Amino acid sequence: MKIGTAYFFDSRNRQMGDLSAQAARLQEQIATGKRILAPSDDPIISARLARMSGTAADQTQFASNVKLARGLLGQTDTALESVSNDLQRVQELLIRAGSDTLNDDNRAALAAELKSIADNLYSTANTTDVRGTALFGGSSAGPAYSRAADGTVTFVGEGEAPPIPVGEGITVQANDSGQRIFGGIQVGGTTKDVFKIVSDLAAALDVGGSATPADRQQALADASDGLSQAMQNVTTARASIGARGARLDIQAESLAKAANDYDIERGNLEGVNVQAAITDLQKTMLTLQATQSSFTMLSRLSLFDYIQ
Repeated sequence: MKIGTAYFFDSRNRQMGDLSAQAARLQEQIATGKRILAPSDDPIISARLARMSGTAADQTQFASNVKLARGLLGQTDTALESVSNDLQRVQELLIRAGSDTLNDDNRAALAAELKSIADNLYSTANTTDVRGTALFGGSSAGPAYSRAADGTVTFVGEGEAPPIPVGEGITVQANDSGQRIFGGIQVGGTTKDVFKIVSDLAAALDVGGSATPADRQQALADASDGLSQAMQNVTTARASIGARGARLDIQAESLAKAANDYDIERGNLEGVNVQAAITDLQKTMLTLQATQSSFTMLSRLSLFDYIQ
């Protein structure tokens, strides 16, 4: 009799404990919207979800890199737009400088404006990007250009900036080297950069800059040739930026679609049918209540109850 009573209590306690645990699990599923709450619930699906989470983390980083690359390309294009405007102004001043009606004071005024433009070009070429590094400095952590006491501008950057990964095996060059955009211009058999071209033109127009009118005309011709090449370099660079921006747009759409597909697949794998879970919870709670009620009634029985 003692063994039977102990077994009765133990079995009913286990039954009520199992029902309580099942109810708690259903309540948590309803609250979280997830069917799988621990790896032990479904080891195979849990392992798959873990792999998916790793892939999703990579895609999130790629999306962040796309945003960074877009910002860098936008900043580069803005800077090059400023350079383009400055070079167009230099071309306007160059045309004016070719007039025979100008006197020394007029040409000196043009030279002063050209020097100001050269300063602005130097400042733009040393623009820092959103990360605080030189926009046109390549892989260098320091400035892109330095200027000596005599006004000579020198590229002090290094190579090309490392490309930014924006997808599995996909990278985008978000920065351009100033050496490639502003330098390597052939003028009169020598290689110059845009700063030297503008500075030489200003020097030729300044008081005492050109020994003879013929020298001045040659300086104007050299400047015209150099400016045409410089403008072409900037135009080519901006076209390349546009193409890279279009690639980023396509990649951003691809990443957004992948993220949406991931959410759907993850929901299908670990999601719970809330309506069905609520129904199961109600059934479980009714069973638990009935079990508790019957257990209470049976546990009150004694020998005196039987005698009566």
